[in-house]
Amino acid sequence: QVQLVESGGGLVQAGDSLRVSCAASGRAFDSYTMGWFRQAPGKEREFVASITWGGSAAYADSVRGRFTVSRDNAESTVYLRMHSVKAEDTAVYYCAATTPYYSGNTYRPWSYEYWGQGTQVTVSS
Repeated sequence: QVQLVESGGGLVQAGDSLRVSCAASGRAFDSYTMGWFRQAPGKEREFVASITWGGSAAYADSVRGRFTVSRDNAESTVYLRMHSVKAEDTAVYYCAATTPYYSGNTYRPWSYEYWGQGTQVTVSS
């Protein structure tokens, strides 16, 4: 069982930077592929970024070049660094974890077994 707790959300202005974190409990964090998703009011949950247990990162087109996903296996934490944020980045951001050594598609919410409770990011324009 893996428990995920996000933190670091808040209110920022357009163009600012922000880092959100996701701390995982449980064993073998380094075997999980981790993902970030977001959900804005009235919209479906959408993929933002992922980082595999091997360290490969993937991004949605809407954030590529502005967001960076990273992980610290010693701290069992995954990060999402957001630069040049826009009003359309406003959403609840969720982190998620797959089952160990998952090697499939990381863009789909149903690829992930565990989810955090989310952290709100609000960008004012």
